[in-house]
Amino acid sequence: MNKPDENGNLVFCCDFCGSAWDEKRPMVEGHRGSLICGNCLSIAFTELVHLDTGITPARELACVLCLENGRDGLHWVSPMNDEVIACRRCIKQSAGVLHKDPDIEWKKPPDPRHDG
Repeated sequence: MNKPDENGNLVFCCDFCGSAWDEKRPMVEGHRGSLICGNCLSIAFTELVHLDTGITPARELACVLCLENGRDGLHWVSPMNDEVIACRRCIKQSAGVLHKDPDIEWKKPPDPRHDG
């Protein structure tokens, strides 16, 4: 999601929570400029990968990160817009990208069902 600021400059924002990109907020870009921030990615990863929760979307909804619709499996829904979803594959792939980036301190969240 992109929106102009008060000066007309384009601001890049997370498609899921609307937070603006800045140097301290890691983001992963999907197709056509879609973005997911590290905070949303942590929540989505925990829910989809560790807890196996999410939704099976209606056929007309596509993952905003890969633009595919009709993908089988669970999807994570934006807390701000129930028409903005991400598939488990994109969440896992995005988490892998941020986790491996040596310039970003983001790491895959641990499984909340296990200690340590």
